[in-house]
Amino acid sequence: MDSATTAPPSPELHFDNLKALKILGKGAMGTVFLVHHTAAAATTPFALKVVDKTSLHAKLDAERRARWEIQVLSTLSHPFLPSLLGTFDSPELLAWAIPYCPGGDLNVLRYRQNDRVFSPSVIRFYLAEILCALDHLHAMGIAYRDLKPENVLIQNSGHVTLTDFDLSRKLAPKSLKTVPSPIPLPDSKLPEPRRKHRRNFSRWIPLLPPDVPNFNKSGLKKANSARVSPVSRRKLSFSDGERSNSFVGTEEYVSPEVVRGDGHEFAVDWWALGILTYEMLYGTTPFKGKNRKETFRNVLTKPPGFVGKRSALTDLIEKLLEKDPKKRLGYGRGANEIKEHEFFRGVQWDLLTEVVRPPFIPAREDGTEDMPSAGNGGVDIRDYFQSLAPPPSLPPSPSPPTSCNFKKNVSLTEF
Repeated sequence: MDSATTAPPSPELHFDNLKALKILGKGAMGTVFLVHHTAAAATTPFALKVVDKTSLHAKLDAERRARWEIQVLSTLSHPFLPSLLGTFDSPELLAWAIPYCPGGDLNVLRYRQNDRVFSPSVIRFYLAEILCALDHLHAMGIAYRDLKPENVLIQNSGHVTLTDFDLSRKLAPKSLKTVPSPIPLPDSKLPEPRRKHRRNFSRWIPLLPPDVPNFNKSGLKKANSARVSPVSRRKLSFSDGERSNSFVGTEEYVSPEVVRGDGHEFAVDWWALGILTYEMLYGTTPFKGKNRKETFRNVLTKPPGFVGKRSALTDLIEKLLEKDPKKRLGYGRGANEIKEHEFFRGVQWDLLTEVVRPPFIPAREDGTEDMPSAGNGGVDIRDYFQSLAPPPSLPPSPSPPTSCNFKKNVSLTEF
């Protein structure tokens, strides 16, 4: 991770007014709570990520990565990326708030489908929005480096948002002739998407005939993918832009150039997009082995396997999973190159935010029907970290969450 320019100060949170309703998740970076503001008359619950500074021990870089994520969030302004709502910093705790996405993540949503896979038309919708989010990050000089289903969340509206930016990195672009290096994160926001009068689209793209056979994958919900912690690699010199030499990512999503230690840049996100697309289509990742060593060997040597008739979708996956990053789709002209692929033919990119009926929408706007009522005040977050176990009144979220029901099997013809 590189340092960035000083971002505008974010609103300061006051823990005396914040109460946790439930735990949304735990990870190496800390604990995520669903929080409500007790002093406000009517507020929407939000997600609060909290790093306990007193228990870092071996994870000494957790606070540094947390501050980097806060820095990145403070610069984002995009409909498919989260915004920073506020921060809290004390000698014991570091916390930051982002909007709550009641629809869960893309992995949970996939497991709610009958065959545990998505149709090509649904894949097209989600890929288009993810592609736009990555395009925005790359335009800011940020390589995301942690794309996976668990990091693609579903908003109230049914649109996506990416989360977890602690593994992201600031990189200089490939062309150094017209843009100075390094590039600070921009102070100005990108222009808002062109807004016309709000329309209820019947379709957002021309429907293509189904071209993927049913691929039924049995078994329980997969465990969260194992992360690969950043490890410094040898210093290399490149003439076509800055590259990172860190070994970072998630095992099944790590690109060949990361495995080889060749140095990597924005093309790692296009590789991960290919893995994500494959998993949405088949319910499994293409290079998973019995252990990490075998997985990485497959990443380096094994071509992705496809089932049934070839299609524009499988062609897209194959081009994204090109092992040579310089030949990979998106390497030359970024997201624009991918948008021109046949699979996205007919997509109205500037109208994605206008789609009011995405494939799946959380049944309730707040997703909090199974939580304690705000009347009981919730649980004090500082008290939680002072105890070794969560109190009985702070239940963890089930997985997949029972708090958000979806309108299933909604075809794009119903848009």
